[in-house]
Amino acid sequence: MKNWKAHAAVLAANLIFGINFSTVQFVTKKFIGPFGLNVLRVAVSTVLLWILILFSNTKAGIEKKDLGRFLLCSLTGVVINQMLFIKGLSMTLSIHASLLILVTPLFITGFAAWLGLERLTFLKIAGLITGISGAVMLSLDRKHGGNNDDVFWGDIFIIINAISYAFYFVLVKPLMQRYNPVHVVRWVFTFSLILVIPLGWEDLRRVDWAMAAPTEIAAIIFIVIGATFFAYLFNLYGIHHLGAGITGTYIYTQPVFAAIIAVLVLNEVFTVYKALAAFLILIGVFLVGLKKTGKQVS
Repeated sequence: MKNWKAHAAVLAANLIFGINFSTVQFVTKKFIGPFGLNVLRVAVSTVLLWILILFSNTKAGIEKKDLGRFLLCSLTGVVINQMLFIKGLSMTLSIHASLLILVTPLFITGFAAWLGLERLTFLKIAGLITGISGAVMLSLDRKHGGNNDDVFWGDIFIIINAISYAFYFVLVKPLMQRYNPVHVVRWVFTFSLILVIPLGWEDLRRVDWAMAAPTEIAAIIFIVIGATFFAYLFNLYGIHHLGAGITGTYIYTQPVFAAIIAVLVLNEVFTVYKALAAFLILIGVFLVGLKKTGKQVS
């Protein structure tokens, strides 16, 4: 198969992301606070991204006129996005979080239309309403056996995380066209590190590393290096060789991986109600993705 390495890389990235849902829950519920975990993710990834510059021909700097946009991308793409993702995931269920992540394309379409970059059609409006209805259904789900309030607010944080990432996706596009994608991510993480350290320092300071079990250390290494650094690079590799459209479709494998692992490892239950909510979200994303070229095609 042509570009099989790129397809394998993107599939691996989404498998890693799927495993990450349960792994984050494992370490944040008993060992490290969500904000402290995020400091580790951003700090280690920033260092590794700067080490990569030794193996590339890209320049280290950015143009002064782009500084404001880089800061906004850092705020929306990492600080708000990642901190609320980890915090929300520590409170809700892996199945809920993995399904709610799928609403991101809906918000991207909404913001693109709001900024005049994309025209809203009847099908897109129908898709937005349908998909967001599925997300609301999932957030109102009360048959999960956990703390209802925690799960509800965890779902809300995941939705806000998706909204923040949608802003980032629209804001970062012009930078990706002028700079190498890895260089963009490098600076986005660098600026983010400055912002996340004060927010997560207290969580990080309270960690008793001497009492850490090998499984907890392994989980943190997986989250910090695997699910942050390598998964991001795998996706960038996929975008470079396959394009953003094909790479983006692989996000629909995340809930499958996440649900299987959550059921097997965390004893979560995938109910008919969750299946219906997932169906509405997927239909909404499908309708939003339809393009008119004489006839409606996907």
